[in-house]
Amino acid sequence: MSNRRKFIKKAALGSIGLSTAYGMAQDLRDEKTQARGKSELIGTKPLIISTWNHGMPANEMAWKYLQEGKSGIEAIEAGVKIPEGDPEVTTVGYGGFPDREGKVTLDACIMDHQSNCGSVSFLQGIKHPISVAKMVMQDTPHVMLSGEGALQFALSKGFVVEDLLTDKAEKAWRKWMEASKYKPVINIENHDTISMLLIDKDGNISGGCTTSGAAWKMHGRVGDSPIIGAGLFLDNEVGAAAATGLGEAVIRTAGSAMVVELMRQGKSPREACKEMVERIYAKHKGHRDMEYLQVGFIALNKNGEYGGYSLRSGFNYAVHDQQGGNRMQDAEFKMAWED
Repeated sequence: MSNRRKFIKKAALGSIGLSTAYGMAQDLRDEKTQARGKSELIGTKPLIISTWNHGMPANEMAWKYLQEGKSGIEAIEAGVKIPEGDPEVTTVGYGGFPDREGKVTLDACIMDHQSNCGSVSFLQGIKHPISVAKMVMQDTPHVMLSGEGALQFALSKGFVVEDLLTDKAEKAWRKWMEASKYKPVINIENHDTISMLLIDKDGNISGGCTTSGAAWKMHGRVGDSPIIGAGLFLDNEVGAAAATGLGEAVIRTAGSAMVVELMRQGKSPREACKEMVERIYAKHKGHRDMEYLQVGFIALNKNGEYGGYSLRSGFNYAVHDQQGGNRMQDAEFKMAWED
């Protein structure tokens, strides 16, 4: 009995020690947040951020859904469907630039505050891959479906095959075919994504990402956008991050997951995005992709702080909250595109 009492006492002391350590760590994070104060971007909940100019109409629709009492996942889906269906957006969905064979192939993923997630890659003929990804999450035991299997699943759920190659995109493809040189133009052909993150009024986080991928890619290429942990990641206890830019560089570094982990360590969203961009830069010095490498991240945390950072100039993102409405925010960057 004496040994048992000693064991229980030690276990209790150990628990107290762990609890104290956790509390001290949490207090330190809170102190860091307070110390940052006005030097960081802080929104009011609910808060939505999404990449690039096409994030503005996407944010408007997502905000409408949140105001109507819809879930974060419903708002994400509704929001990113706007650029998916816009033929003037040449990097997402219908109207997206094709691969080098002239075929439009789509990738998307979605993730909720309970870490449920769904994804599709190399999907053809379906205008709204984000909706298929959501059904993968909700109606299958899997996370990702790809290619023909993703298409079969979409058709079984009532989706209809459509021709996604617009006259504008086909004309651009035929022009590219004259030289057939794969060299993405920074901030034009290699921003290939809309990523959206939101935190609702209850503090729950959701995220989504959808793209037609890099223009003129090899047939069958899949980028970071449908990969949980690369193009998108969230932890409802910490925050969320999403990527844009050259997907290969983001995949190599598990970009979005690392941004969330940096926030877990106490960094602000902006600081975490900046550190990840600098890590990607360091790892790609001398790499064949460096000539046209552009990557950017957006992130938000549980406190309503948000931020973004990119390797080269030109990256911006849309922000929507009650206090400031819907507006564009230029991201800080490491280097100008001429560098």
